[in-house]
Amino acid sequence: MSEQPLPQPRSSMREALEKEDKEKAAAAAATKEKAAVPKNGGGGGNGGGKNGNGGGGNNGGGGQSGEETAREIQVVREAYRRETAAPAYVIPEEPPAMVELVGWYLYSFCSYFITHLLLPVLFPAIVTQVAFPSSDFTPDPKYTVKGATCSVHEMSMYQRLTRHSIVIDGSRLSPLGWSGLSWAIGILIVAPILTQTAHHLDRGQYQSLILIAATSFGSFFCLLTGFFKTVWVFLFYILFIAGSIIVAEAVHTRNLGLMIRGLAAHDSGKHLVLRRRAAASQLTLYSTAIGGIGAALMAAFMYHMLRRTDQLTGLWVVSIFSGLIWFIGICHGLFTNRPSSSSPATPFEPNFFTKLSYSMTLVRYPQAIGSLVAVFLSSFATMCIFTSGTLYAIGGVCIKPVLVLVLWILYFLFPLISLPLLHPIQIIIRADAVRMQLLGFIICLFVSGAGFYFKSHRWRAAHIIVIALVQSTANGILYSFGRILLLDASPPGKEGAFAVWYAFVRCIGAMIGFAAASAGPGRAGGSFAAAFLGSFLGIIVLIFGNVSNIGALKAAGHLKGMDDEKRLGGLGMEKGEGMGAVADSGEGRGRV
Repeated sequence: MSEQPLPQPRSSMREALEKEDKEKAAAAAATKEKAAVPKNGGGGGNGGGKNGNGGGGNNGGGGQSGEETAREIQVVREAYRRETAAPAYVIPEEPPAMVELVGWYLYSFCSYFITHLLLPVLFPAIVTQVAFPSSDFTPDPKYTVKGATCSVHEMSMYQRLTRHSIVIDGSRLSPLGWSGLSWAIGILIVAPILTQTAHHLDRGQYQSLILIAATSFGSFFCLLTGFFKTVWVFLFYILFIAGSIIVAEAVHTRNLGLMIRGLAAHDSGKHLVLRRRAAASQLTLYSTAIGGIGAALMAAFMYHMLRRTDQLTGLWVVSIFSGLIWFIGICHGLFTNRPSSSSPATPFEPNFFTKLSYSMTLVRYPQAIGSLVAVFLSSFATMCIFTSGTLYAIGGVCIKPVLVLVLWILYFLFPLISLPLLHPIQIIIRADAVRMQLLGFIICLFVSGAGFYFKSHRWRAAHIIVIALVQSTANGILYSFGRILLLDASPPGKEGAFAVWYAFVRCIGAMIGFAAASAGPGRAGGSFAAAFLGSFLGIIVLIFGNVSNIGALKAAGHLKGMDDEKRLGGLGMEKGEGMGAVADSGEGRGRV
């Protein structure tokens, strides 16, 4: 038996491919120039020979050789430029090592609460303490909601949070509105940077440095929130943190795509579909559940510090600890670095417009556009329900602060039970990312519809807790499977550009959902109606928008050679296929 060669390391494979490309470019240039030179190219030499013993022939040949060399260099230069714009090969990815998985999960733990708690809850509370201190606030002597009298002390924070006390050019904003405006400005400012980030993620060699830099930059501004007691400075704090989390989440999502591709590198066709489905769902479901632990810990710490007399200092301490925990997430960048697998680095750096054109690669994939719209709608609906539900529980139902803490902890911790249990169910019923997203949208539809229908009733604490448990599962499903579907639509080697779009659009959806819910805190019915509409549109997009998991994989080139869609469309539906077939197909090996 002949021995098969061992797989080459990524570095040696890259060098071999780079050398091969250079040789091909040089050979093509030489052939082209040789064909362009006339057969009687030495005519000048003959003429010169009559007058000067053929010396002119030697000089003419030297000039022609120099011109050929210049043209050859130019052809090689153009070949490198074409290589940067459209790589001709993709180096296979390696399965993730244990240390890489630990780092990836650790970053979820350290960063999940940024967009789920820090931006929509903590910073509005800090802005409230700065713009409207409790010492300057005279609460209403009696606050009655739906026949129930609320404690003046308990409603103090809610009244200051929703009162329009920040004056800007004659107009007034509440701390919630100021936080939403700062969030929106941060998204707009980071947009030009993302065009450069997308190119470096897919063409660079040190992607981990981008994660480390973005995380360090954002966590630094978490430490400064209490130094300057003025509202204007929080505009810069919030926009810098919002921009940093977008860039960092793009790197984190790109690494997920590369790990999934590495786990399914040795499968093809139907086996590849099942392998990717099992590995991707387990990675992202567990990551979301672990991220909820960090958010629950920060919510409990925030409640503890709000019980202090000096609430501003207490919230500043919470912000400092948030920055420190987020900074610990750089271990993900220290533990692993997955450089570009689509083309080797070239000495010719493309300009801004080339990078901008590359970042718009996603528009050529309709499946990716449909999944991106679903990501936006899911982020909008879940954030709108979370914000409006929290405000309604505090100001509309007047539940005690300790019950608000219980509500948040259950909201963030229940996915630790529901999402891991959901993974084997998904494997058994062979549900893809589209069907799982439909499940999440249906749950959001039910929750928002119930909130709108019973908006005039007095909710009991038990009702709110049950709604929080159900909605937390929907949030975890939509958050997890939204990026899985988009990464399935990403061609190999372009995960960075698609991940940038995912992080950007998801943050936009969360910001708009927060703004819609905080615009009318006393009118919860309108917020629930907006979330209901967003969930309904998400279902419409997934069903009638020609979005399918198999279609996304085929359009991205993951299923080359599989032209018969019927062979893939009925995965798990063939008669006689059970869990044994799943194990044989490689789905059982998809667990990491």
